[in-house]
Amino acid sequence: MVVHSLGHVTRLAVHFGMQPLRTYDYLIKSRAHLFGWVRPLADEQYRTEHPIGLGSLARTIHHMMAAEWCYMQRIIGRTEPLGTLPPERDPEVTTASALPFAEVERVWTAQATQIRRDLDGVADWLTEMTCTTEHEGRAFVYRASPADVFTQLAFHEIHHRAQAMHMLRRLGVETGEIDFNTLMYTMIDGA
Repeated sequence: MVVHSLGHVTRLAVHFGMQPLRTYDYLIKSRAHLFGWVRPLADEQYRTEHPIGLGSLARTIHHMMAAEWCYMQRIIGRTEPLGTLPPERDPEVTTASALPFAEVERVWTAQATQIRRDLDGVADWLTEMTCTTEHEGRAFVYRASPADVFTQLAFHEIHHRAQAMHMLRRLGVETGEIDFNTLMYTMIDGA
């Protein structure tokens, strides 16, 4: 299916495409499992460097939380550079500067409540916006629809969550099954 064509194909893509609220509910549920695996760790384990992704659970999880907030700013229509961000909103942290896990969990849980409300209020998922962002002192301009940005928000978290789960396994933590079908499908016994 071609998503960017006109007419009934675009309507089909919206009808059968990702459902933002249901997808975000999945992210919240799977994130709760991740939190449960990380919560018992000592801060030293949380900040242990690994040869994968962003290097540590601290940096990876903080990055996931802050990037989600930044993506959501685009979805709700902020198209200009976001400027200097407070520590809890800055995805470009180091292992040392990442918030302690208890603080990340508190901030992200509150953030998730607001993001879910904001997602529910999006009226137009398809109209592209022209956004400007800054990275390492350089401005970048891109066009994307709220649906595109939400897709990035979801896949970005899933990508980094997989890295975090790998780090947890390297620390000896047993992780479980958190696929969408496991957490979101309605299971029927005996069928």
